[in-house]
Amino acid sequence: MKRVGAHVSASGGVENSPLNAKEIKAKSFALFTKNQRQWKAKPFSEKNINDFKQNCKDAAFDSKYILPHDSYLINLGSPEDEGLEKSRDAFLDEMKRCEQLGLKFLNFHPGSHLKKISPDACLERIAESINIALDETKGVTAVIENTAGQGTNMGFRFEHLASIISNIKDKKRVGVCIDTCHTFTAGYDLRTKEACNATFTEFKKVVGIKYLKGMHLNDSKPELGSRVDRHESIGKGKLGIETFRFIMNDKMFEEIPMVLETPDSSIWAEEIELLYSLVEK
Repeated sequence: MKRVGAHVSASGGVENSPLNAKEIKAKSFALFTKNQRQWKAKPFSEKNINDFKQNCKDAAFDSKYILPHDSYLINLGSPEDEGLEKSRDAFLDEMKRCEQLGLKFLNFHPGSHLKKISPDACLERIAESINIALDETKGVTAVIENTAGQGTNMGFRFEHLASIISNIKDKKRVGVCIDTCHTFTAGYDLRTKEACNATFTEFKKVVGIKYLKGMHLNDSKPELGSRVDRHESIGKGKLGIETFRFIMNDKMFEEIPMVLETPDSSIWAEEIELLYSLVEK
């Protein structure tokens, strides 16, 4: 089964996110476990944790279909000592928050070199940062999101993802989330069935399909290879509908969280319905 959902609000408490996902008939969802634009957040209360777990159970959301996302401030490849330390502390806190909620994944952008260290050195720092967090937590898999390659962001080439994974000590607790908009604007074509086959064949060869733990389903405002990260609603951007028809019918995307991050949350329920309508009987 395909598990399509959206990155829903956790406003008012993390326990509200499964309720918001249920409302749009999602079969998976993403959330921020804390304010994504702040370094620190108050700890979860016992009520937050218990209500989150109960609401997930009531709405039939298994933890393997929930893909929380970390703070946008975190840079696990930071070339600056202070920034690196703050990022590692914040990332560990996010991993522990996932642990408390009984979640299996934490999705994150790998990091940026800021033109102060080499890309290779940045990739090594990212892997080291992940290893530190994995050593101090249990049960949560670190899920690296591919990026558009905007600015000095790493992770826009499949080779970057493979490099990070190669330096992770516990390979069973690392994975990848493929964002369709990021993939396209990074230079991998997805506009036709043939293009999708070629791109995902390369992903299998360079990274390995066993590491695919989730997807972000977004159309793209910018053109192929533009290295700009701007999402568009499904079927309204430069990707078009064929990308999503391929994903909804290919077996490699079964039983993983596939999450909308498209810009108009008011039509997420319609977009989810649209995606399921693409499944060939």
